[in-house]
Amino acid sequence: MAKKKRLRLIAEMARKVRAYRELKSRPRESQKYALDYETMKRPLTGKMLPVLAWQDVRRESRLFSLMAGMRLFGVGRMFTRKSWLEEHSEPSYWHITKAKVDYTAENMDHGKAWGILTYKGKPEPEVKEVDKVMYHDWRLIPKYMEQQFKDFEPLPEPPVRYVPYPPLLRAMILAKQRKAGGSIKVEEPALPLSRDVHLNKDYFRRQEQERQQKEGTAV
Repeated sequence: MAKKKRLRLIAEMARKVRAYRELKSRPRESQKYALDYETMKRPLTGKMLPVLAWQDVRRESRLFSLMAGMRLFGVGRMFTRKSWLEEHSEPSYWHITKAKVDYTAENMDHGKAWGILTYKGKPEPEVKEVDKVMYHDWRLIPKYMEQQFKDFEPLPEPPVRYVPYPPLLRAMILAKQRKAGGSIKVEEPALPLSRDVHLNKDYFRRQEQERQQKEGTAV
C-alpha cells in the first residue's frame, strides 16, 4: 500500500505568501516606463534612451497619453504609429476594443489595451493585447479618415514559385556545394514548382514529324 503524502499546510501557506509579496513588490507600468525628459533616462533602471529616439519622444505621444483624454479611454477608435506611416504604403492600425488603465499613474497615461491589428491592410482574426504602448510614436486616426483606412483592399499574394527541398536531399546538395566551392557560405537550395521551357523551330519541326509518322502520309 502506497504511503499517503502528508500535506504541509504551513509550508504551502508560506509559499503563497512569498508569491503574493513578490507580486506586490513588482514595479507598476507607470514606474517601469517612467521617463525623465531632461536626461532621457528611466529612473527605475537608470538606462538612457537611444539618441535617435529623442526627437520622437519630445514631439510624439504614447498610446495612453492619447487615450487618457478621450471618451471611454479610446475604446472604439483607431490608432496608428509614425513608423508604420513612414515605412508602409498600406494602412496599418489598431482598432481598440478594451482598455485597462493604471489609475495609480499621475496622468493615467499607462495601462494595457486590447484590439484588432490590421497590418499592411490585412486584419487579424483575433483580438490581442496591443504591444509597444510605451513607444512615443502613436497617432490617433481622425474619424473622417477611418473609412479610408478600412476601405483599403490588399493586393493578392503572389503565387509560390519555390519550396524548400526535403531535409535529406537539402543536406546532400549543401554538402556537394561546400565540397565543390570550398566556401562556408553557400546559397540555400530551393525547388522550383514550374519549369520554364524555351521552344524553338526545331521543337515544332520534330513534333510535326512525329505526328506525320503516327498518322501516316495522306494519299
